[in-house]
This record gives sequence, C-alpha cells and structure tokens, in this order.
Amino acid sequence: MREADGGADVETILITGGAGFVGSCLAIGIRRAMPDVRVVALDNLKRRGSELNLPRLRDAGITFVHGDIRNPEDIDAAGAMDLILECSAEPSVLAGYQDSPQYVVNTNLVGTLNCLEAARRHGAGILFLSTSRVYPCAAVNALAYREEATRFALEPDQAVPGASERGIAEEFPLEGARSLYGATKLCSELVLHEYLDMYGLRGIVNRCGVLTGPWQMGKVDQGVIVLWVARHVFGQPLRYIGFGGQGKQVRDLLHVDDLLRLVLYQIERLDTLSGQTFNVGGGAGVSVSLCELTELCREVTGNRIEITADPTDRPADLRLYISDNTRVTKVTGWRPEKDVRTIVADIHAWILEHREALRAVLT
Repeated sequence: MREADGGADVETILITGGAGFVGSCLAIGIRRAMPDVRVVALDNLKRRGSELNLPRLRDAGITFVHGDIRNPEDIDAAGAMDLILECSAEPSVLAGYQDSPQYVVNTNLVGTLNCLEAARRHGAGILFLSTSRVYPCAAVNALAYREEATRFALEPDQAVPGASERGIAEEFPLEGARSLYGATKLCSELVLHEYLDMYGLRGIVNRCGVLTGPWQMGKVDQGVIVLWVARHVFGQPLRYIGFGGQGKQVRDLLHVDDLLRLVLYQIERLDTLSGQTFNVGGGAGVSVSLCELTELCREVTGNRIEITADPTDRPADLRLYISDNTRVTKVTGWRPEKDVRTIVADIHAWILEHREALRAVLT
C-alpha cells in the first residue's frame, strides 16, 4: 500500500455496531495500531453472539456503550468523536420479505442519518461500510457467464458498463431492485454524499463484498462462510439452494484483517480520499463457489456432512458476484492478502478454540 501522508488528527473514534463481527474486529485492530486513540464501541447487542465480543473489547481498552443508532440520544451518550466508523446494519438480504421492513429501514437508513447528524454536530469524519448488494439483482444475474465443473464464471466480454471477468466495478448501473437491505445502504450512500457537500464533512464509502473471518456469528441469511465451516465442525446438514441446487454460486471473500488494513490507511488519508466510493472485496483471486467451499471444509475439518439440494431460487439471490477492486488498488495500493484456504483455516481454528461457547450460537 502507498505511504501515508503524515497521519490523521483523530483522538476519538466511534464505531457503530461495535460489538458485531466487523465492528469489534476493526475496533480491536484500530486500538492496537493507534494506541493513543480512544475507541468507543456502540451496539444494541441484538444479534445473538455479539455479547461474546464484550470481554474482547474490554480487554483491548475499548469503551462500550449499550445503545441503538435508531435513537439519536444513544449516539449522543457516546460523547464527542472525531471520526465515526459506521459498521452497524441489519445485514440480512432477506430482511423484510416475510415480515415487517421497519427494522431494516430504521436501522440501515434512519440510523445512518442519525450518525451523519452526529458527525455534522461534532465536525467528525465518517467511514461508511456499505455493501456490494447496492447493485441490482436482475442486472447482475443477467451478465454473460459460463458454467464450469465446480462454479459459474463471468465471461470476459460483457455488454454492461462496469462488468468484466474481473467482476463488478463502481460504474455498474444502479437502476433496478436489489432488496431492502441493499436499497437502504444505497440510500445511505446518497445521503452521506449530500452531507459531505452541504456541510463540508469528510467521508468515504466502502462497498464490501462477503466479509468473513473469526468472530462472525454466521447464519443461513448472513455469514455463510462461517456457517459452512461450523456445520462441518458440529456435524450438521447443509443445502445448496437455488440455481439448480448444485452449489455453483460464487462469491468473493474478504478476511476482516484485510479490511482492517484498508480502514487504517483510509483513516490516515481521510482528507485525500474524502468523497470517494470503493468496491472492496476479495476479487476474482479470493472467490469460491459453495461446492468448492464444501470440499475445502472437508479437507480442513476432516469431516463430511450431509448436503441436500433445493433448486428453488430465493428472493434477491445472485448466481455470482465478484468485486472488481481496480479502483481501490489504483488509488491506495491496497489489495487482499488472505486467500480462501487461509480464511477457512482461520475460522476453523477459532471455532475449535471456543467450541463450547459457540455451539449454542452457531448451531
């Protein structure tokens, strides 16, 4: 990565969703890299397993505030800040399909607006963790692809701007439906840019692919890589769902440690990078299909489990998604370092180390 420009004048960082997977890992990593900076983690502890991160935060010297970004007074209770790292979200793509959309809308859109208001009042910078899910489902699924033995793969020539065999770039068209999760994150991006323009704030948007690693409490609707490893460890069944039920769907993976390296760089270069939007993922080199992931889990864990097939497509599901990191690499020099096998091995080692505590959460 490129050299920093002398460091950022940051004394206090507020991390929303700070007891969640991404928030807690970034909080601890930032605290270690920037020991003179006060780090505050705000979280409502709604997601099961987030309570397991509280001792980790405490041991790292991080201040925890039990609060909800839907309530502006909870953000106020965190005190003054110089930078907000907005990691909070209802992360399920299926949110709102079978029940009320209120929680996903109020958390992912209204909550971000509350964070932006806090940033405006304090003159704080903001790093916003968005998602690759801002790109419309039908347009992504309509891309030219080929079916290989163990995965779907993008063809080199695509008729859509921002699409190539490298994956999806920031120029990909945004017209169309994408799920309420993706829509609320895209709306938050738009409002963030208005705040930067209207109030002179500094901010960056990172559209992340599949983030994963130790301390992610994986479930069927979010955190699939941890779910896959955990089911192999605990001997529970899995299903290949949709697109023929063969497990050929592909995603690129980004280890949270690789995201941390980028975030630390962006904190140092916030003035220079402000206003930019980056696709941030594992890219084609750190991608895997579900059936490839199954084989890798068998090798790493030594276990085989029952895997059934359900060919029925789910709402908002994608045949394949790969982040094209060309822009972020060109601007910052950053690129992911941890490959798929390393990611699976790290998750496996973490589950074994905390097996009994995680059994109730991951099964």
